[in-house]
Amino acid sequence: MLKIAYFLIHSIQPFVVPICFVTAWTLIIIVSWSLWTTARDSISIAKQMHQIPCSGCQFFTDDYRLKCTVHPSLANTEEAINCIDYQPKTNPMLY
Repeated sequence: MLKIAYFLIHSIQPFVVPICFVTAWTLIIIVSWSLWTTARDSISIAKQMHQIPCSGCQFFTDDYRLKCTVHPSLANTEEAINCIDYQPKTNPMLY
């Protein structure tokens, strides 16, 4: 039994280092790719969120209970990007 284990250990040993090398680099590449795609997707979502005009609208109340007096369910969402009722604030000191 001991001779079989000794034989298996010494026959597998030359393949352990290349397998570990390939496995380690594959893991590094997968993690790097995942971080890159996460950063890319986050930037595209941030660009889209910056197109929402609600904070500059005169109907935006800046209150969490009633965000918008015209469309309260659409305020600060992607659906508000092309809001037909958008009116820019004329004097921000009044609001």
